[in-house]
Amino acid sequence: MSEPLLLLGAGSAAGAEAHLAGIAAAHPVILVDAAAPAWARAHLVKHIAADLAHPSAVADAVGEYIARHDVRGVLSYVPEHLVTAARIAGRFRLPAAPAASLAVLGDRAALRRTLADVPGAGGLLAEEHLDGPAVSAETVVLPDGEIRVAALTRTAFGPPGSREATRHCVYAHDGLLHNPVIRQTVHRVVRAIDISFGVLRIGMKLTRLGPRITAVQAHLADDLIPLLVKRATGIDLPRTAAALAVGRTPDLTPVRQRAAAVHFAYPAVSGRIEHLEVAPEAACEPQLERMVLLQRPGNDVRAFPDATREDRLACWIALGPDAQDCHAALDAAAKHLGVAIAAPTLSDRAA
Repeated sequence: MSEPLLLLGAGSAAGAEAHLAGIAAAHPVILVDAAAPAWARAHLVKHIAADLAHPSAVADAVGEYIARHDVRGVLSYVPEHLVTAARIAGRFRLPAAPAASLAVLGDRAALRRTLADVPGAGGLLAEEHLDGPAVSAETVVLPDGEIRVAALTRTAFGPPGSREATRHCVYAHDGLLHNPVIRQTVHRVVRAIDISFGVLRIGMKLTRLGPRITAVQAHLADDLIPLLVKRATGIDLPRTAAALAVGRTPDLTPVRQRAAAVHFAYPAVSGRIEHLEVAPEAACEPQLERMVLLQRPGNDVRAFPDATREDRLACWIALGPDAQDCHAALDAAAKHLGVAIAAPTLSDRAA
């Protein structure tokens, strides 16, 4: 492999390991972070110890390394480090998106002002204030300025009052991929924020008045969405982001034509987990790619409407010929999750 890549921040193992594995499959990865997590070490060729809370110190440490080694790009999939990565890349004349544009994406008020004149942006209204299906355009901006929607993710959320996703689905033949209004909205958003290249996630609600933008992210999506995109279409978004970071134009040709979906299980009641397991029979489900526990007995968890993603009990991924088939497989797999939660007693609540 060639084209070594500096990665700012490992992220958390829950979703970042899939990102890192995809990047490391194509590039030698040098991690810049205070520590290299155990789960990340197998994917690294080098670790540079630096506190990412101090960008100037990070730049100095990176500069010392670049002076002695070949480095072709700088990348981060951690939102807090995007601007630092762009500034360091620019300082060392490596491919870089505009740091000012990335800074806007991290400031909701600034992003609202930037999108104020974009049809469909709706003033960047919060999701819970909008009615309509939630979708996100997994978007790639190429170095020549071409904007490609690699996939369309449909998302289901918890009960009213919650902003937590319970399910995502990507279908290679989703009819919305060819919707001219959605495509026009994506193009206008990218132009408005002035991102020159990179992998973006543009979230929106499909209201009766048209698409309304709910979020714009310039980093790899959470919740295993890049994995769903790869399983459904064959397009590898982590490798795409890495290719762009080293100045190459990635191949975005779909090589699969199917659907992939993930379900996140939340507790029905708040309390302490007494029992949590995946039944062995889950391995016999033909469409179930994986079923993973995210908690362990003894942990305290909260039910909706107070639940956050930290309260997720498990997740499972299903593959199928279309979205409907995937949803049916996800529903069927739920019977393999065994859970018992002890609700708080009156004495627990008093404490």
